[in-house]
Amino acid sequence: MKKFVCVLLCLCMAAGLAALPAAAGEELIQVTDDIAVSAGYDWTRFKGQNVSLNVYNWGLYISDGSDESVDVLAAFQELTGIKVNYTTYDTNESMYAKLKSGGASYDVIVPSDYMIGKMVNEDMLEPLNMANIPNFASIGAAYKGQSYDPADAYSVPYMWGLVGIVYNSTMVSETPDSWAALWDEQYANSVLMFNNSRDAFAIAAKKLGMSLNPRSIEEVNLIAEELKAQKYVVQAYVMDEIFDKMEGGEAALAPYYAGDAIVMMDENPDLGFVIPKEGTNYFVDAMCIPKGAKNKEAAEMFINYMCEVDVGAANCDFIGYSTPIDAVRGELPEELANSPIAYPSAEVLANTETFEALPEEINAAMDRAWSDMKSYDENGSGWVVPVFLVSAMGLAAFNIWRRRAKRRRKEMY
Repeated sequence: MKKFVCVLLCLCMAAGLAALPAAAGEELIQVTDDIAVSAGYDWTRFKGQNVSLNVYNWGLYISDGSDESVDVLAAFQELTGIKVNYTTYDTNESMYAKLKSGGASYDVIVPSDYMIGKMVNEDMLEPLNMANIPNFASIGAAYKGQSYDPADAYSVPYMWGLVGIVYNSTMVSETPDSWAALWDEQYANSVLMFNNSRDAFAIAAKKLGMSLNPRSIEEVNLIAEELKAQKYVVQAYVMDEIFDKMEGGEAALAPYYAGDAIVMMDENPDLGFVIPKEGTNYFVDAMCIPKGAKNKEAAEMFINYMCEVDVGAANCDFIGYSTPIDAVRGELPEELANSPIAYPSAEVLANTETFEALPEEINAAMDRAWSDMKSYDENGSGWVVPVFLVSAMGLAAFNIWRRRAKRRRKEMY
């Protein structure tokens, strides 16, 4: 009888557990061979409603099915019935300009920390309903409550990383350890540089021993002069073009993001990556919803999906960037999970600085200085314009003198 009762109780408990609603993280829904998601979330509430999301992200910043990677967008569409229109940008500034112009409508964007702060200040982001994003709880405490969003009201961290120097070991005389290597004349026409003002100014500032957050217009101008001094060694100003150039051995040195460095090093074993001794930028990219988004609740579902462990692991494995979710790191291949590039030591992190949202007058000064720097000596001939002007003035003066001399001669005869 006792055995019978025990068996009966076990059966009843098993039946009861099966009847309980699945809690997030306890049971999973298998979406594809590679993606399973938490069963305790209502993923299907928009099915059959012809809902679509416009997602605007950095280039090469999601596992999209290319190069035998997991297609996380296709899995989301299969799971939810929501169509995703996915487009990319190459800088925070170009993304900001497009949204500011009102020329496009997006539901999810992925700005960097300082740009999030700027957009919050300008009322360009929707506050998030965290009840629709329960996976926010899995974000590590170190990535919450940051200065750009202290109440975690507008953003959910997506990836983080550092900026360093990618170098080709067959093309440099020794491993670089300073930002000054990007100014070294022995690498003339073999240096690539960021084609965005904030990163480029930060590197020049660190080389000068300054903060990467300029506090005055005078500091902006000083940094701009340092960038002008670099121009004669720069082969090209690049963003995503860096992949082809560095992987193809077309340049010796380039500053770039650690996650992308890992990808490039996988393609070209001659490449290495270092964090310069002067220190560098520590950044967080986070998912946000622009003001006036048409499908806010569906956008929050997408953000929650991107924080699922399988999805986060697929993204990290493909793009090489660092995850803010501990459970995701535990699912990564060992060489990535333990990479000192993706997950640097506390000593390295202690020598980093984050971008801040700058006052508008500093931003405006930086924009002007960047434009001036880019046009200065663009093709190695910055002296041409002033020399041409002097020559033109001299020629004009000579012609005036010659006409007057002619008149005097006529008057004499």
